[in-house]
Amino acid sequence: MTDSYSTLRQRSPSAERNREPILAVLRDVLPASGRVLEIASGTGQHAVWFARALPGLDWQPSDLDAGARASIAAWVAHEKLANVREPLALDMHQPDWQVPALDAVVCINMIHISPWSATEALFAGASERLVDGGVLYLYGPYRRGGAHTAPSNAAFDEQLQSRDPSWGVRDMETVIELGASHGLLCAEPIAMPANNFSLVFRKRPDAARV
Repeated sequence: MTDSYSTLRQRSPSAERNREPILAVLRDVLPASGRVLEIASGTGQHAVWFARALPGLDWQPSDLDAGARASIAAWVAHEKLANVREPLALDMHQPDWQVPALDAVVCINMIHISPWSATEALFAGASERLVDGGVLYLYGPYRRGGAHTAPSNAAFDEQLQSRDPSWGVRDMETVIELGASHGLLCAEPIAMPANNFSLVFRKRPDAARV
């Protein structure tokens, strides 16, 4: 028997594979309570998984794609979680993010499938809206020292750039420097399964005015 939302709920095998390792990091770095904005939430599987595991957090998913937002809303309705809001149609390049002050921003597997301007807008917007000590969490593949960390990542990077030359696996050092320029300081990178990394940035006081 299927529910009325089953046809709208999209599924991502990678989201199912990486949700537990990511959750293990989020448990350590996110506050026990507060408001979290998830950018580029995709299918919505992560949003409901993390929100169920971290019930003290007010989880705000978002995605520019209408189909993704429909999937997110269907997952939220299916799971019946009170701490997940309706998804926003959020364009980071726009000045209005439709959210108040945030305790954390979570962005998984986005910066390599978007132009660099999106990463710049992500850091600028997060710095402006995060409370002092607030967390920006990024997950995905990176180059280190200008080199790929695995042949599979190099092949993935070529595939991405063949689809859109503005996409691609980013240099970790460049991303960390960009964060620092906005007052978002990165702790030691955390190695994750499948040649990915978690980058955890914290906002220093008065960072938005740097």
